[in-house]
Amino acid sequence: MIENFIGDATQRMDKSVDATHEHFNSVRTGRATPALLDRITIDYYGTPTPLKNLATINAPEPRMLTIQPFDPSSIKQIEKTILESDLGLTPSNDGKMIRLPIPQLTEERRKELVKLVRQMAEEGRVAVRNVRRDAIKHLEELVKNREVGDDEERTAETRVQKLTDEHTARIDELLKRKEAEIMEV
Repeated sequence: MIENFIGDATQRMDKSVDATHEHFNSVRTGRATPALLDRITIDYYGTPTPLKNLATINAPEPRMLTIQPFDPSSIKQIEKTILESDLGLTPSNDGKMIRLPIPQLTEERRKELVKLVRQMAEEGRVAVRNVRRDAIKHLEELVKNREVGDDEERTAETRVQKLTDEHTARIDELLKRKEAEIMEV
């Protein structure tokens, strides 16, 4: 029974680390990557739709993204949404395709992005700690219902804490790499 809780906690913590990694990928560095646009959702006929479901996104050059919408009538809405986003990019279109030049980051913008990435990392760590809290609460309920003993619960809590430490360390490692990538000139 305890193994199930620990297995579930591990799975949920892994998902938190993966989600944090995905968020990191959507932060702009000096290089063009289609993952930059993962957070962009377009109001497509009244339905918020992820941009990657409405268009083909490519990086033909290190500092250029191209967006080719499946429906050419949505090009204006896509352009408007990108302009209003927090990416700080200016799209240009030729009627069929949107080009997004990725400018060189300024030192000030790099520092802002590092703050943003640190905030994302903290959200990831909080998610991992929430999983730990839930697991420990369930363990305490098992003891209260006399399904497991105090010793088993303490051992399980130690294992959950160890898992939490490992997962927060993984998030910290991802953060360190992303900060280095952002600050790289």
